[in-house]
Amino acid sequence: MNEFETTIVDLGHDGRGVARQGEKVVFVAGALPGEQVRLKLRKRHRHYDEAELLEVLSASPDRVEPRCQHYQQCSGCSLQHMAPAAQIEAKQRVLADNFQRIGKVAPESWLPPLTDAPWGYRRRGRLSVRDVAKKGRVLVGFREESNPRFVADIQRCEVVHPALGPHIGALAEMISGLQGRADIAQVEFAAGDERMALVFRHLKPLVEADLEALVQFGQAHGLGIYLQPGGNDSVHPLWPQEMTLSFSIGGGRPGDEVSLEFRPLDFVQVNAGMNHKMMAQAMELLDPQPGDRVLDLFCGLGNFSLPIARRVAEVVGVEGEHGLVERAAQNAARNGLAHARFYTANLFEDQRNAPWAREAWDSILIDPPRAGADKVLAYLPRKQTRRLVYVSCHPGSLARDAGLLVHEHGFRLVKAGVMDMFPHTAHVESIALFERA
Repeated sequence: MNEFETTIVDLGHDGRGVARQGEKVVFVAGALPGEQVRLKLRKRHRHYDEAELLEVLSASPDRVEPRCQHYQQCSGCSLQHMAPAAQIEAKQRVLADNFQRIGKVAPESWLPPLTDAPWGYRRRGRLSVRDVAKKGRVLVGFREESNPRFVADIQRCEVVHPALGPHIGALAEMISGLQGRADIAQVEFAAGDERMALVFRHLKPLVEADLEALVQFGQAHGLGIYLQPGGNDSVHPLWPQEMTLSFSIGGGRPGDEVSLEFRPLDFVQVNAGMNHKMMAQAMELLDPQPGDRVLDLFCGLGNFSLPIARRVAEVVGVEGEHGLVERAAQNAARNGLAHARFYTANLFEDQRNAPWAREAWDSILIDPPRAGADKVLAYLPRKQTRRLVYVSCHPGSLARDAGLLVHEHGFRLVKAGVMDMFPHTAHVESIALFERA
């Protein structure tokens, strides 16, 4: 029988409810722990099954009405049916479980979770574009929840920055009227403090009338328009010809503030409000002193490096992408921070003989991608380093690396906590402080 009733016992790492049918785990989107539900089995796998939620028979007190009208169709969010306070509690449990299960460690104390506005927070992202002949129009949005091959038919997005979120339907309508609409594959968006830019990836040159339509859309909505006919290096402005994207970031006290300029496809923290709170938290944990020398690994544009440089004797940032390193150095110069240096290096390769790796550092800040920093931790930190702050976008890799720092490098895991960088998703962002034992 494909339909059955059961109780949801847990929340999976991807935000789906977890039930059990016999010896098998069953994953079901839209269900919350503690709920009695009626399900329909959809897909069988060797070690688990997937089911569709037909009815909630007994609702969790954490269940709320999703704000987005496209919630069940679009894959952009997975937890809008869960109260924000419950979401962050669930993420804290995920982090604690990963520490215990993978790293065999636990923090001496937990930091209060960092949260910010749960709507309109996303200032950076990519929208898929699909010309659908059966509908006679173009769809613009994130992928469908039930079938990632298709683009969700949405008119607005509640989590995207308000400069664009309410206007996705208008964007789709504008692209539908282009002669080259089938040649536009995606639209990326990036917002600074003052302005947002849209980057149109087009597979063939656009005719003059299409270019004019793009400009008119940008003018009507106050959006900068960029074209991308090829790789990332091909991105160039269409309107206006001169446009600067930038944001300010501080370290939690007057005098820390810096301004960072960036290009539309550069990596920036997706949530501006959380970025400010994260930076203040990182600075408090790092506790930089005027005579300190600080190493910032996976430094990007200098999001952490430059506010830290306001307080210390020297900062060195290391990043694998050459363009980001160039812009980090330019940002340092614009902010008058001559004691901030930047290097390009692949931190997933052995860099122990690089000059910066052989120097003595009082503190280290690490903000790696999902793969974590285990390759770096094979040779860093050296004995002179007394403190390390680790910013993580993946609880599993943080837990693994925490085990290395505690069990092999002689550090204590002093504090750790979660940060809700991506509300309404199962994404777990966290921060941890390690000190010499």
